[in-house]
Amino acid sequence: MDRKLTYETKGLNLVLKELSAFFTGIAKNNFTVEFFTVFVPIIILWEALPRLGVVPPTLVPPPSVVAETFWDLLVNHDLIGHVGISLLRFFLGLAVAIVTAIPIGILMGWNMFLRRHALPLFQILAPIPSPAWVPITIILLGIGLPMQVFLVFLGVFYPVLFDTYQGVKDTDPRYIASARVFGASELTLIKRVYLPNALSFIVMGVKIGIALGLVMLIVSEMVGAHSGIGWLLVESKDFFRIDRMVACMLTLGFIGWFLIEVMKYIEIKLALWKVGR
Repeated sequence: MDRKLTYETKGLNLVLKELSAFFTGIAKNNFTVEFFTVFVPIIILWEALPRLGVVPPTLVPPPSVVAETFWDLLVNHDLIGHVGISLLRFFLGLAVAIVTAIPIGILMGWNMFLRRHALPLFQILAPIPSPAWVPITIILLGIGLPMQVFLVFLGVFYPVLFDTYQGVKDTDPRYIASARVFGASELTLIKRVYLPNALSFIVMGVKIGIALGLVMLIVSEMVGAHSGIGWLLVESKDFFRIDRMVACMLTLGFIGWFLIEVMKYIEIKLALWKVGR
């Protein structure tokens, strides 16, 4: 029992240590003096212009009004519930895209035969704007969770796929030759050489995919949902509540920023040798 408690205590301490390092890194990298010298004047100007009548307050609500509206959404309109539903849809699409795009990208970068047969197909499909898939997706999958997950998947899939492929393809031949000298099998090469070399490319692809996936999440919720941040945006537009629209937009911006910060931290922990290059 004592040993079990010791393991649990060590695990909890490790989690707290990582969380502390994560949030300390965010504060150190983002909340700098230079940031506040830009951010504070913008907020003051944003507050002053509508108050002084330079711009119409109904069209450009000041930050104080947006903050009040955000609190109202939080308390009276279940903003947390809508955010949770949106994040569920987003993470399902993100997970499906990652678990399919990374293996396909690795295989295309590793095997010339697969590259020649699969790459042209993806190069033809990738330039199709993701929102263009919305009508046919609604016809095939209906309006609901499968449609929303699929559209998020489309937004994330191609950046992760092509960045993974490029990272594997650009692996230094000297590393491959050295591993083969020591008798490494092709599976070992993939696990020990190709994948570590492509790791920073994969993280970059996921960062881009997060941004595009959020775009597709909002598109899917605008056309086929009765909950979520995208639905709140459409509802706010219908009632001409620009303050609510701005509050929802800032919420989305914070979510995207936070997820990218998480990916930066993951890159630091998993690819330390590439930091600073």
